[in-house]
Amino acid sequence: MPTDQDNPGVLTDQEPSDTYARHANHREHRKFASFLALMRTPTVSMRTLFLLSILCLTFGGVISTPQQYESIFNFGDSLSDTGNFLLSGALAYPVIGKFPYGETFFQRSTGRCSDGRLVIDFIAEAFGLPYLRPYLSIKNGQDGRHGVNFAVAGATALDPQFFYERRVGSLLWTNDSLSVQLDWFKKLKSSICTSKQASFATHVSDCDNYFKKSLFLVGEIGGNDYNYAFFVGGSIKELRAVVPLVVEAITRATGTLIEEGAVELVVPGNLPIGCSAVYLTYFPSLNKTDYDPRNGCLKEFNAFAKYHNNQLKGALATLREKYPHARIIYADYYGPAMRFFHAPRHHGFMSGTLSACCGGGGPYNFNNSARCGHTGSTACKDPSAHANWDGIHLTEAAYRYIAKALMNGTFTTDPSLTSSPLSDNIDLISPP
Repeated sequence: MPTDQDNPGVLTDQEPSDTYARHANHREHRKFASFLALMRTPTVSMRTLFLLSILCLTFGGVISTPQQYESIFNFGDSLSDTGNFLLSGALAYPVIGKFPYGETFFQRSTGRCSDGRLVIDFIAEAFGLPYLRPYLSIKNGQDGRHGVNFAVAGATALDPQFFYERRVGSLLWTNDSLSVQLDWFKKLKSSICTSKQASFATHVSDCDNYFKKSLFLVGEIGGNDYNYAFFVGGSIKELRAVVPLVVEAITRATGTLIEEGAVELVVPGNLPIGCSAVYLTYFPSLNKTDYDPRNGCLKEFNAFAKYHNNQLKGALATLREKYPHARIIYADYYGPAMRFFHAPRHHGFMSGTLSACCGGGGPYNFNNSARCGHTGSTACKDPSAHANWDGIHLTEAAYRYIAKALMNGTFTTDPSLTSSPLSDNIDLISPP
């Protein structure tokens, strides 16, 4: 059985305002520093300087990016939940509301299933927006003018009824599936498009324009639909038959958002689950050929994740034909993750990528009876040297890597675009 050693290579989710301001100042400093560096370059022509000055005048003193969003709306599961699960009661997994969750960046637990920030946090940073507040805190009166996070840890793309009919409903962490999250959005839309309260900034009398300037992320979601089934003995063959249903639920939700006014949408695929410590622990094999010799991951489970992703990409292509006015971008989480699984040390993960940073022992440091945060578990000293956080979720360092890969456009796909609308903001992601 390969291990990492075989493959060296109250829950507001906002950071304190002064910290956020410091990051904003840091971003502006980098913009200014880049401009000064260009000015000092001997080969810069007068024509170039003239064009730069026009750009500065046109865009209010800074060189703007081609696409700047004013708000972000996110749907998904534990890969992007910033607090809804805890705010909903979190009966299934309350430990994410305690240390060491959140230790790296926020220095407190926030409801994120990681040691720090998630991909959605880095995307918000890149566009100069505050970290998204969970919907359930907005419902309780907090401000959501720059967007809202509807994601819930444990959520599924399919409705809970699907799982209860197959007698696995008792395993669900939450009943707040993708359709529930859509209902939340519709309720929020109704309130912000009719509210006369100035606190929601736009008082969106011009609601259509407000959503046209918003970025919508639909996922990652769908992974739990498979996790619940795999963990009770479902076979890959059986689960392949479920993939079209999951993909249909995701694309149907995406279409619904477009009909509600969204025009800029990012739909992520699934991660390589065969590299996850929980899968490596639950599905060990004595047959070495079941493991990818390049990285120690389980080949069949990664092939399944790729199958889901390919089906999703095909379905999004069809959706683009139906809604030609919308930009529907596929975000490949699988690709950048496989880069650091193939070569951990090259990408800065000096302690490896397969074993969990926080866990209770075992070949991959994942022990279901001593999961991260429970009695018997310990957290590593340097989460940034690991890709895997708790056996199921990734570390902030891994999420940053994926976010930067998406932001540079290498792993985003929309045939109608010559470049990703995210790519011009890659340098605005805060450093470690």
